[in-house]
Amino acid sequence: MITDDKRHFIPRRLLALLWLCLLLWTGPVYAQEGYPNRTVPAAPSDLYLPLVIGNPLPPCPVTSERAYDLIPVDGPPADHPDSLHGDLNLSLRSYTPVSATLSLVDINGPTDDDAPQLAAIFGDARTPVFTSAHRVFDWDWGCGEHGCPSPELTPMEVSLLGLGASPGEALSFPSRGPEIYGGGYKILVLYAEENRITLGYTRHDTVAPGYAVHLESLCVDPNLLALYRQGNEAGRSNLPGLRNGEVLGTARSNAVLVAVRDRGTFMDPRSRKDWWRGR
Repeated sequence: MITDDKRHFIPRRLLALLWLCLLLWTGPVYAQEGYPNRTVPAAPSDLYLPLVIGNPLPPCPVTSERAYDLIPVDGPPADHPDSLHGDLNLSLRSYTPVSATLSLVDINGPTDDDAPQLAAIFGDARTPVFTSAHRVFDWDWGCGEHGCPSPELTPMEVSLLGLGASPGEALSFPSRGPEIYGGGYKILVLYAEENRITLGYTRHDTVAPGYAVHLESLCVDPNLLALYRQGNEAGRSNLPGLRNGEVLGTARSNAVLVAVRDRGTFMDPRSRKDWWRGR
């Protein structure tokens, strides 16, 4: 005879699955103050979730039909290995989100008529929706052999800005008038990984003497990445150069991050008079 207790018995595995579904359905998610589009999870529990929930970013392209050129570097190579260089590899510094106006801002002071124009990142030269604001951490060159991230942040209210994009959209770089090398070359690729690139508007292997731009969270064209690695491994006497409008990669998601520097100093990418003239 089957007792009432046995009739209502639920296997342990099924019970655990039902409990997990209940947690995922009812678990609280709180909006972080100042960031209405960001969320933070509830307090951690003893439950271990072996599954990753959500849609991972698609892989970046591994082939390309685009061709690029190496141009000569003026002066000595960078004084630290590229991946360990706090001025070249922005991921070493890291950054933190800030609550700030997600629109163009008017900043007083002088301006440069030949400043890089961020709208040229996009093929239609639009003023994109600004999706997020961040501040980059400073770099302590006196810490260790190659320096280390500083707990201090760069001084501008915003030093890294999210620009709305469509996944797979072709991306270029902020345009500028002056050539750095004959044939229309405007920038030098100072650093590249699959998902980030650093560009200098001189032929010097440093961000110190002029403008520089960091682009994060994109897919760098695989042929451009391969050419950069070739130049880097050969001693950095030649690195890729690009012309205005030349595609350097594609958007990886619905936003690409950009930082602008002037003689090494991180600037505010929202500044209308500097990087978005006429907008």
